[in-house]
Amino acid sequence: MTRAEARERNRRALLDAAFKVVSRDGYRARLDEIAERADVTTGAIYSLFGSKNGLVVALVADYLRPYYEEIEREVPAGLDLLEAVDAFARHYRRGCEGPDALPRLSLQITLLDMALHDPDLGAQLATSVRSQEDHLIALFTGRSYNGGTVTSHQARRLATALRALFVGLTQGVTLGLAPDADEQYFADTARALASDVSLVDRDADTG
Repeated sequence: MTRAEARERNRRALLDAAFKVVSRDGYRARLDEIAERADVTTGAIYSLFGSKNGLVVALVADYLRPYYEEIEREVPAGLDLLEAVDAFARHYRRGCEGPDALPRLSLQITLLDMALHDPDLGAQLATSVRSQEDHLIALFTGRSYNGGTVTSHQARRLATALRALFVGLTQGVTLGLAPDADEQYFADTARALASDVSLVDRDADTG
């Protein structure tokens, strides 16, 4: 194994170990346990990620990257905006039934708790999530809607609204609080949001 291969192996092992420990312990997660699970020293964490916060931020980016890649595959380029939103909503709902649904919810809640305890980490996490969300914004930008074309500004507003909608619905589904929120419900709600709320340009409204 070359030095670069060993470094990548250690990085992957630390991210996998951090997912387990951080999901369980949140801000109380101990670096020595993460390092032990990854079969490396704590020094490797500082060498690869700079700090515990750096490891957590890298964990979020690593977790979100394949998620957005899946969305890009599920939402073809030829769809108009509402068709794209519909496909995205259905994909999101199917994820609620996946084997990683509970760990994913646990990680979301844990990261929120960590951000509340450490504002600096919260700011770093927000930056990381926004950078990944740019993929979703690009996915909606340029699609046809109501005789026009969706701008990047409108796509950003829509992405923010959809994130809030789906996070809330997913928590309801996972916790058993939304028994009727099936795939069609997700799609209908997302379409309604895209049609009536998210594409309203506040600057245009206020002149």
